[in-house]
Amino acid sequence: MRRNKIKLWQIVAASLLCLALVGVVACPAPGDESTDGGELVEVVRGDLTVIVSGSGNITVSQDASLAFGTGGKVEAVYVEAGDQVSQGDVLAKLDTGVLELSLAQAQLTLATAEYNLDKTQQVYAQPDLTTARAAVTNARSYLNYVQLQLDEANSPEQVDYWRNEVYQAEVNLAAAEQRLEEMQAGGESAEVSLRRLEVAAAREALEQAQKDLAEATITAPFDGIVGAVYVDEGDIIPPPTMAPTVAIYFITPTSLELEAEVDEIDIPDVEVGQSAVIEVDAIADELFEGTVTSISPVPKIDVGLVLYEVTVSLTIPADAGVKVGMSATADIMIDNSEDTLLVPERAVGFDDQGNTVVWVSVDGELEQRVVVTGISDGLKTEILEGLSEGDMVAVEKRGATELGGLF
Repeated sequence: MRRNKIKLWQIVAASLLCLALVGVVACPAPGDESTDGGELVEVVRGDLTVIVSGSGNITVSQDASLAFGTGGKVEAVYVEAGDQVSQGDVLAKLDTGVLELSLAQAQLTLATAEYNLDKTQQVYAQPDLTTARAAVTNARSYLNYVQLQLDEANSPEQVDYWRNEVYQAEVNLAAAEQRLEEMQAGGESAEVSLRRLEVAAAREALEQAQKDLAEATITAPFDGIVGAVYVDEGDIIPPPTMAPTVAIYFITPTSLELEAEVDEIDIPDVEVGQSAVIEVDAIADELFEGTVTSISPVPKIDVGLVLYEVTVSLTIPADAGVKVGMSATADIMIDNSEDTLLVPERAVGFDDQGNTVVWVSVDGELEQRVVVTGISDGLKTEILEGLSEGDMVAVEKRGATELGGLF
């Protein structure tokens, strides 16, 4: 619903303005009398704020459900619910003996793989083409020799022996030719490629071991308060799956939000970024400032009422006593005018042509005057053109019709 509730200094100003207007209604100024049964009210200058209200409950705007990133036995829990900690403080940790061993093994495996890669690359770092060509020549010569011996073999035993030698000579020749070809092409050998894969795999295993060790300790992600602790020393934490076991719930109590429900009639005027004043039911005589951060596009239907959830962020002093879950009301400022001409909303009407008009007292008589209006809060209306400060307007006449009461 719309409410005329603003910051404390605005409340005081508005109250004084209302008292002034009501005072004029109750006690007409000297020389001013009721005309045609309508009370006269002076056009005054003041501030006008249009407000939309919504109510809901306080929630946290920054929280975290903290879990171990690996499985193991809980070695220590250093905090309890309600403890205030700083960012980076250790909250709980697992027994890391096995994880530290895995890390050491991974470091050794990586060092070995890098050594093997370096050793293999040195073979090709300064290729000796002459030696490589000689190796091919020697391998080919030896193949010719063993083939000749195979051709001249007389016994089955000799045939088997030299046939095996031919096979080995062919393998050696193929390897020598491949190495020469790689040297001449300047490319990377298959052996070097294999060593690189081994290094990559070892480095990945090391990173995982480091990650597992780091995630065996839970630290505070930001300054805040421990909301709840769900594990005890000695508990066995299973390896994380798609839904890891939450160990600690962590919040920032001074960074809160109000999830306020706003009526469908008022929601079109609400925008992200608008200022708001928050009143917490449980804390009397204190108002808090806030800002609209989001507006739900989907309504909530409650007993025939269509409501939209508006999130208002607010910063609360640590000693304010505001708790998560408390009921509160947000007055959202949707429009504001300062030092503007104001008349009672009931003084404004329409003539037969649809023009906005008021009835002004001139020399003791009422005359209809076309005006241009600005914002209205349902009680007072801003006048942009057509009136001057000090003019007296009737609150019971609207155009050619009678109003049903007094302002």
